[in-house]
Amino acid sequence: MTMLLPLLGFLFVSLLVTAAAMALSPAAVGTIERRLGEFTGARPKEVAEDSGYERVMIESLKRIGAAAPHSSSEMGKLQQKLLWAGYRSHDAIAVFFGIRIACALLGFALLASPILIHPSLVLALGACGIGYLLPSMVLGRLAKRRQHRIRLGLPDALDLLVVSVEAGLGLDQAIQRVGEELAFAHKDLADELRLINLELRAGKARSEALHNLAERTGLDDIQSLVAMLVQTDKFGTSVAQSLRVHSDTVRTKRRQRAEEAAAKTGVKMVFPLVFCIFPAIWVVTIGPAAIKFVQVLGPMNK
Repeated sequence: MTMLLPLLGFLFVSLLVTAAAMALSPAAVGTIERRLGEFTGARPKEVAEDSGYERVMIESLKRIGAAAPHSSSEMGKLQQKLLWAGYRSHDAIAVFFGIRIACALLGFALLASPILIHPSLVLALGACGIGYLLPSMVLGRLAKRRQHRIRLGLPDALDLLVVSVEAGLGLDQAIQRVGEELAFAHKDLADELRLINLELRAGKARSEALHNLAERTGLDDIQSLVAMLVQTDKFGTSVAQSLRVHSDTVRTKRRQRAEEAAAKTGVKMVFPLVFCIFPAIWVVTIGPAAIKFVQVLGPMNK
């Protein structure tokens, strides 16, 4: 019991310090001010961004990326991946090329100098290649995660669209309303819906704005939704009924994806079981018997 008291004290102090750090962080302060503003009606103060260091880093990476050679075909694919990951700035490509070159040079410098291990030109070249490919892998992973979040929020958005349209709102006003309502639960999808509203206010046609949405997300569900809305607008059919049918279809697809993921769980659990859990079970079950055999048979051999 006396040995547990210092451990409990250490855990209590650690949790206390962690809670204090989270409470005093800028994000937490901004959240508290926003929630208080909802009750008092006062607008929360915007947290000042630390733009000095970040601006210098972005400008440096932009200059490095602008000097790097790149092909037009690679630029098109990279621009599409950046859009899928949510990076819409015109300087995103230059910054990405700067990050790629910086990672390659950093990997080469770490293994070509005696900082970590004995210098080796072969390992340094291999680290340079890995550092060059690593940003593309990370960008692809970020794009897939964002697409997954948008895909999860699409059925809820369609249900809200159906309710809004059936309540008497037009399609443009319904999209704007759904974007405002989904800002808390599905931020990525809400941002895309806000971009549709901005494009419509700028004077673009609804079909063009919807096609831009499909290009920015790169999802089959969004493309089918856009095709359905464009055809509904062209032929003059009921938007609410079409949205309701499409919402049922999207929810069915989401349930089927969940069932497919559940069916794959057994296969995916084989490798952790074989390499992580089974060795520990063998040590626990066979270990004492093996020790006993060694203790008994050892003197007999001598």
